[in-house]
Amino acid sequence: MARIYSKRQAPHLAPPLVLILIYAGLIVLGCAALKLPFATTTPITWSDAAFTATSAVTVTGLAVVDTGSAFTLFGQAVVMLLIQLGGLGLMTFAVLILSMFGLPVGFTHRLYLREDLNQTSATDLLALTRMILKVVFICEFVGAALLASVFVPEAGWGEGLWQALFHSVSAFNNAGFALFPDSLSKWVGNPIINLTIPALYILGGLGFTVASDIWRVRRWHRFSLHTKLMLVGTIALLIWSALAFGIMEWTNPGTLGSLSWSDRLWASWFQGATTRTAGFNTVEIGNLTDGTSLMFMTLMVIGAGSTSTGGGIKVTTFIVLLLATVAFFRQRSSIQVFGRELGLDQVMKVLALAIISVLLILCALFALLLCHEGDFLDLAFETTSAFGTVGLSRGITGDFDGAGRAIIMAVMFVGRVGPLTLGFLLATRRPRRIGYPAGTVYLG
Repeated sequence: MARIYSKRQAPHLAPPLVLILIYAGLIVLGCAALKLPFATTTPITWSDAAFTATSAVTVTGLAVVDTGSAFTLFGQAVVMLLIQLGGLGLMTFAVLILSMFGLPVGFTHRLYLREDLNQTSATDLLALTRMILKVVFICEFVGAALLASVFVPEAGWGEGLWQALFHSVSAFNNAGFALFPDSLSKWVGNPIINLTIPALYILGGLGFTVASDIWRVRRWHRFSLHTKLMLVGTIALLIWSALAFGIMEWTNPGTLGSLSWSDRLWASWFQGATTRTAGFNTVEIGNLTDGTSLMFMTLMVIGAGSTSTGGGIKVTTFIVLLLATVAFFRQRSSIQVFGRELGLDQVMKVLALAIISVLLILCALFALLLCHEGDFLDLAFETTSAFGTVGLSRGITGDFDGAGRAIIMAVMFVGRVGPLTLGFLLATRRPRRIGYPAGTVYLG
């Protein structure tokens, strides 16, 4: 009887909630590690450590202290480890460790892994996990090798190799952390930097589901609908953002106006590609025009791909919103794309995610305006960047007090684990016992 009683009293936590607690625990451990005396060159506050750990685990990149000068090699390694664990997911590494020691992966672990990878089925998860890890380590290794050709000649073998590895991991995980106070502005016209870094965060931002599809199928007509939408949407957004940035900033002396013609093209490509997810920059973001800043905020809200290392509402969510709008004006009751039809449940989920995201940004911005004096555009830009886990800033991150930092930290955390929370809420279904007659509401 005692045994039965204990089983009945054992608390049951849903997998999404468990993962949220795990991410929160990782932030706490990261904060404690960064506060160690040998992790920093000069003492930092607990607020600095907590903000940095939260930004690293949520792969955002917003920083209140300079990563390259404030932290020792150990501290930088802690930041890099937090980025890697936060970007790829803790359960992915847990499954890797269990597999390395020949230990079985239980059903509960598979449920957590399914939520961590945002999958609808628990089958073939181990194969997907191994494929993800292969792609990740190959991309990061190749990226580090290419970046070493730039950093080693300038900083020497030891420091140069470390800089290459750190920025490769940071780029693939769409973190945006850099070891230089001006990010990558020193290499605004360097072809290797302008091709390698964007390639890493574009690959990381496509999503593991897309990577798996490309790895296994390799034929367009056999790709899943999600993969096709992600590839088309990503290419379209990259072209649009690079062209729009170049046109709007071409004569701005604070960004492109002071550069040579070729450097302007490289900078337009880099900023256009980095805006949705990565957070690196090769020009001063604080000097952007208001129109470009608004475009950046829109792109940061859209974000990267589902099951990727990036944030935002996701590219596929944005595409489905557009398709639903077009279907409404064409008076169609369903959405057809690439020979497939999207159901009402998917449209409702997209609408819920979009509304929650907008409300979160507005509420966080309102709270910042109440407790922090500053330019409205700067605060709105910072809030949007935190939600999209992008890391771009107009230079006000270090000006926040304790309340302002707490708000930004909360937005970063929800921006990273928000889809898990939303899935947990949507998964709580109760059968309807009472039906009601249809009603009419006049809209528009």
